[in-house]
Amino acid sequence: MTALISTNRVLRRRTAQRLAGDEAALVHRVAALLLEYPDDDVLAALPDLRAAVAGLPPNLGEPLARLAGHLAGGDPGQLRADYVATFDHRRRCCLYLTYYAYGDTRKRGVALVELKQAYRAAGLELAAEELPDHLCVLLEFAATGDRVTGIRLLLEHRAGVELLRLALLDVGSPYADALAAVCATLPPLAGEDREAVFRLAAEGPPGEEVGLEPYGPAMTAPAGPPVAAPYGSPLVAPSGPPPAAPPGPPVTAPPTPPAHHGGRP
Repeated sequence: MTALISTNRVLRRRTAQRLAGDEAALVHRVAALLLEYPDDDVLAALPDLRAAVAGLPPNLGEPLARLAGHLAGGDPGQLRADYVATFDHRRRCCLYLTYYAYGDTRKRGVALVELKQAYRAAGLELAAEELPDHLCVLLEFAATGDRVTGIRLLLEHRAGVELLRLALLDVGSPYADALAAVCATLPPLAGEDREAVFRLAAEGPPGEEVGLEPYGPAMTAPAGPPVAAPYGSPLVAPSGPPPAAPPGPPVTAPPTPPAHHGGRP
């Protein structure tokens, strides 16, 4: 299994080297900004963001321009309320990518440590309150830090990115356009990533350890404590054992971050 993990990482790095161009970097940078909480700074930057994506190919630029146009034409108070309702009140629209693969388990703690190590190796130190698996953090790193490593990390969490895209589509969120543009910079789903999407869509994140109710049919969070909902339409989960945890010392599973503008401080 260790040899398989090593081989997969080599293949992802080769793919990342091929994909790490200027267009992908621009898409990742703009998507990272558009997926932030729409405060005054984000809204003020919208004209520049729309101008920046005007020269991109249609499959990359049009979704980002459409989302920027939605934000530019909306009432700021309503935009902020919608953002919180989307990313804070729906677990299946979580912006923390390791949650999709690992839930609130010890394996998620290991994955967070590995992300921090990858950032540190590239010279990036996150603020103490920032978790490294937040999609905006990873997109910014892929755009302005080490492009190859950033895209490799996106590929490692390709299933989570796709599940988030599908969840945003299911609820009719305009933020699905940002995920569509990001996914257009990555290869189509195949192999183990495709199997992971099928499995997680059917079952949800593994090993819930924080007292959550089982996944039910509701597509939006009911009143009261958050309850996990299924990811899109029911799909048949593939057979076979889950991948082994990466080597390393035991790591205590981090709690799911409190709701705060999409989880990011």
